[in-house]
Amino acid sequence: MKLLSQLRTSSFQLALLYMVVFATSVFLLLAFIYWRTAGFMTAQTDETIEAEIAGLAEQYRSRGVNGLITIIRERVARDPNAKSIYLLTTDDFLKLAGNIETWPEGSRSSDSGWINFTLNPAVGWQGPERLARARIFEVQGGLRLLVGRDVDDLTNLKRVIETAINWGMGITLALALLGGFLMSRSTTRRIEVINNTSRRIMNGHLSLRIPTRGTDDDFDQLAENLNQMLDRIVYLMEGIRHVSDSIAHDLRTPLTRLRNQLENTLITVDNDEAREHVGQAVAEADQLLATFNALLRIARLETRGNSADMKVVALDELVSDACELYEALSEDKDQSFSQELEQNVRIEGDRDLLFQMISNLIDNAIKYTPEHGAIKVVVRRDGGGAVFEVQDSGIGIPDDEKDQVFQRFYRVGKSRSLPGNGLGLSLVSAVAEIHQGQILLSDTHPGEDMPGLTVTVRMPAYTAVKKRIKATQSENGGSTEEGRSSAESGTA
Repeated sequence: MKLLSQLRTSSFQLALLYMVVFATSVFLLLAFIYWRTAGFMTAQTDETIEAEIAGLAEQYRSRGVNGLITIIRERVARDPNAKSIYLLTTDDFLKLAGNIETWPEGSRSSDSGWINFTLNPAVGWQGPERLARARIFEVQGGLRLLVGRDVDDLTNLKRVIETAINWGMGITLALALLGGFLMSRSTTRRIEVINNTSRRIMNGHLSLRIPTRGTDDDFDQLAENLNQMLDRIVYLMEGIRHVSDSIAHDLRTPLTRLRNQLENTLITVDNDEAREHVGQAVAEADQLLATFNALLRIARLETRGNSADMKVVALDELVSDACELYEALSEDKDQSFSQELEQNVRIEGDRDLLFQMISNLIDNAIKYTPEHGAIKVVVRRDGGGAVFEVQDSGIGIPDDEKDQVFQRFYRVGKSRSLPGNGLGLSLVSAVAEIHQGQILLSDTHPGEDMPGLTVTVRMPAYTAVKKRIKATQSENGGSTEEGRSSAESGTA
């Protein structure tokens, strides 16, 4: 589960990384396009100005100052929209020709070079304010010449391009965020499906498999690999279970005959020492038979599933009967045996199986609690559930072993010297699963040398509402199972 959570986080981080890389790439591409486009238009304007300057220089060499003045005036007359800017002055900035009156502010100190300025009344411009770019240099004889172009349209075009790029970048970023969100969401959903299915499988539903979409992508391949692994695990588990069940079944009959023969021998033997040995052999045979019978009972429960003989059972009365049976055994060890049974706590279940579960838990509490210890049996209603609880002051179970004690033949290290076969809690777990119960193990007295053990079994409680809904389903032709599911939903 931790791996799937890390995979979900990694998928989100990967989607975010893709989004950042994509947005950065688009930004760099748009920035490069703007830089090349703006640079190209500026270069075109500068080349046009350079060409006009070259033409004016040729006129000056061939016709002198008067010829230069004449050609400037002709060009101004031919350009009523004033796309070209001219200004020819003396060395003290007295105008000789041109379509502006004075030098732009801040440009008089520059002998030559490129300048950007605004065409406005300050330079003698009569029209609306516009942007211009020009080059100034000094002509032989002390004259000063400014040649430029109106670049207002060019500037506006640059602004349009900048706006388009900004909008394009915003739209791209929004699409990248949306795409990253959708990709992350899709990935997270696929991981959640695997996560939820895996959790249900871990809770005991080994028949479930992770669904695939048929796209044969990485997630489908992962799901198929996990499903194949689960099939293999179930196959191996069934094989081991079949072997153990077969051994228990096949050996029970010869062991029974052996035990009977030993018992007959015990009756006929006169020697006390031989009788003692035979009696020990009979006890060992009984222990083996109990183990095999427990294995077979667990196997039958696991294969039976929910097909047990379900009837309404008063849990408090059933527990009271079991306590009456085992109270004498507790008194032999001088233990404090108390009961706290809430009345009218009913569940739907198999009475015989429930009695086996209750008896096993009470017997374990008595067995693993030392003399003068305390045992308490509780039955109560908790919301929509019925709770059966056994508390003791015995040796307890370490936290790292609480999840393992339900395995067959598993025994806690402290209890290996005590009689038993390690199958009691396995049987309890099988019965609880049939009754849709949950088992919780906790310490009765945490932090003490003898922490004790509290076993809590929570099962769905039976109510009159469930009975009425079930009866309605039966009248309408509905199945018993459907009625039970509906009733539980209504109760919850």
